[in-house]
Amino acid sequence: MKYLLAIAAVFLAIACSKPMPKPYGYYRIDLPPHEYTVFDSVFPPCSFDISRYAQVQPKHAKNTQEEWIDIVYPSFNGKIHCSYIKLNSDFRQVSEDSRNLVYKHTVRADDIVEQFYENPDERVYGIFYRITGNAASPAQFVLTDSVHHFLRGALYFNAVPNADSIAPVAAYVEQDLRHLIETIKWKK
Repeated sequence: MKYLLAIAAVFLAIACSKPMPKPYGYYRIDLPPHEYTVFDSVFPPCSFDISRYAQVQPKHAKNTQEEWIDIVYPSFNGKIHCSYIKLNSDFRQVSEDSRNLVYKHTVRADDIVEQFYENPDERVYGIFYRITGNAASPAQFVLTDSVHHFLRGALYFNAVPNADSIAPVAAYVEQDLRHLIETIKWKK
């Protein structure tokens, strides 16, 4: 009888306990090794290395002369929107406009870390912005020679901005962005 009561008590304790929900999980993503090819174009007037897994798509605005490119990662459902501006003594205004675009993400970002870059031999100066938290864009950059060229890039994924779920892919593309920054060369 004691054993029967003990077994019944155990079953009763198990049956009356609340079920524990399973924590959210994300699919494991196997990322390919980093491999690069040279992108050399007339527009924007520069060359740089891009990931072998990315494609460059030129874009043109309707009814204007504005042009830009998208570096598309089809397998990651992401894009780096790159816009080029030919400077005409308006470096300060263009630079400030670009900075304002980055800092519009402060509403959802936990932090925005600025990392400065300079390569005097190639006349390339810039800032890499790493945006943490659930902001729409996890990384952005600006590159310039301060006289003629200004290139701005912003990484976006076609997904709800959840920093935990896109973290591995964002880190992978961030490494590609840093490689782009280190290999850019302006054309005259």
